[in-house]
Amino acid sequence: MNLLQELEAEQMTAVRAKKLPDFRPGDTLKVSVKVVDVTFDEKTKQNKTRERLQAFEGVCIARQGAGLNEAFTVRKISYGEGVERVFPIYSPLVDSVTVVRKGKVRRAKLYYLRGRTGKSARISERVENAGPDAAA
Repeated sequence: MNLLQELEAEQMTAVRAKKLPDFRPGDTLKVSVKVVDVTFDEKTKQNKTRERLQAFEGVCIARQGAGLNEAFTVRKISYGEGVERVFPIYSPLVDSVTVVRKGKVRRAKLYYLRGRTGKSARISERVENAGPDAAA
């Protein structure tokens, strides 16, 4: 491993203390994002910062990049309008990622979902096969 890869590995462990679950495009994710609210208090004449967690739940439509630059795109429909957010995996603002549902898809980039709504935008659920003894 060269020096650049070693430095990148150190940065990745420093930023991400807890490991993210394995997920891939087609999975429905719940991403908890840290949101910092800054307000100005007139009495004390100071800025007040408040940190809270906000959940963003949607379908992962893409994963791109590698190493420290890896990111994933999550799409959801909010009030009839499609909303997409790109989250860097090693961002300190991403608190946690939870896999709500595993989706069964046959491609890596699901950009075709942008043009679909309703039933045509559904993704069937992927059932993990545990082996021949799973039926017993």
